Amino acid sequence: MVSQFYPLPPLFTLSGLLLLVLPPPALLVSACSDGGCRLMDECSSDSDCGPGLYCFSCLGQFSGSRCVRSTVTNQFTLLNNSLPFNKYAFLTTHNAYAIDGEPSHTGVPRLTFTNQEDTITQQLHNGVRALMLDTYDFDGAVWLCHSFKGQCHDYTAFEPALDTLKEIEAFLSTNPKEIVTIILEDYVHAPNGLTKVFTDAGLMKYWFPVANMPKNGQDWPLVSDMVSSNHRLLVFTSISSKEQTEGIAYQWNYMVENQYGDEGMKAGSCPNRGESSPLNDKTKSLVLVNYFPSMPIKEVTCQYNSGQLINMLKTCYGVAGNRWANFVAVDFYKRSGAGGGGSFQAVDTLNGKLLCGCDDVHACAPGSTSRACSAS
Repeated sequence: MVSQFYPLPPLFTLSGLLLLVLPPPALLVSACSDGGCRLMDECSSDSDCGPGLYCFSCLGQFSGSRCVRSTVTNQFTLLNNSLPFNKYAFLTTHNAYAIDGEPSHTGVPRLTFTNQEDTITQQLHNGVRALMLDTYDFDGAVWLCHSFKGQCHDYTAFEPALDTLKEIEAFLSTNPKEIVTIILEDYVHAPNGLTKVFTDAGLMKYWFPVANMPKNGQDWPLVSDMVSSNHRLLVFTSISSKEQTEGIAYQWNYMVENQYGDEGMKAGSCPNRGESSPLNDKTKSLVLVNYFPSMPIKEVTCQYNSGQLINMLKTCYGVAGNRWANFVAVDFYKRSGAGGGGSFQAVDTLNGKLLCGCDDVHACAPGSTSRACSAS
């Protein structure tokens, strides 16, 4: 039987040369493996990493492959769900439907950008709680497209909206304490087109009614009340008239948002998006911060979803009248840079600030609804 440990490797001489005999490669035991690796430990595959982590490399941020986060901390489970909805923060995926590897549903090769890697179901199971979707009239139905000039084409179409909405319904059905927000860049002009597709997907039973949404900056209902009443789906549209015609909330009546794309990524600056009122307009009780470039480049996204993202959240906090963001929208949400926390740590920071004034939600006193940090 050969020992796995060589505290003093044997020495041999051959023709006057001193040779150091090392154990066979198979007997060299790595520092961690088989699910034992922790955050930022070196790894060779996802199976090396512990729960909530996966193996990833980010050029220019850390050497080799390391275990980085793959899931969001559930603030409701960790602390409580007894505060108003606007007192919590949620990870948001920009163009959540524009997924790498999504097969063509039109028979024509797709010629447009992608912004995410995981399916909608995977995004939700990893803790994403807000989805940005672009809806269009196309082929006699409502489709999700990454297109231009308000027109969907067979080469910019991703899939029928019904397919994605059914994934959301399945998640809400099997997770009865979770709330999902959908933010629509809306190009659907067919009368009641959105109402029909949400109805066909079985989502109307979760619909949060516009009549219950707060006006003039008041607090939203308690999350616990939203859950008990089953009002667990919030939908916002970019078309103002649909609030009256279809009962779909006009986003800018309830939310402020910073500029998306390159103009929204300049350090120390947080301008509002053109359609949004200024970020310090406190008649809107929800704050959304975008942080992604105009042209998504998957390989460098990990450099943004780290310290730069948290710095922008701090900048936008000041611009928004000392209000922390409720939604933080990113591309390729699982890609992390230095520290391995990525967008997940950014949301932990937001929830820590919102719930207890700490830099991380894990520092909040368990069960606290006050601004108290734990002693540990």
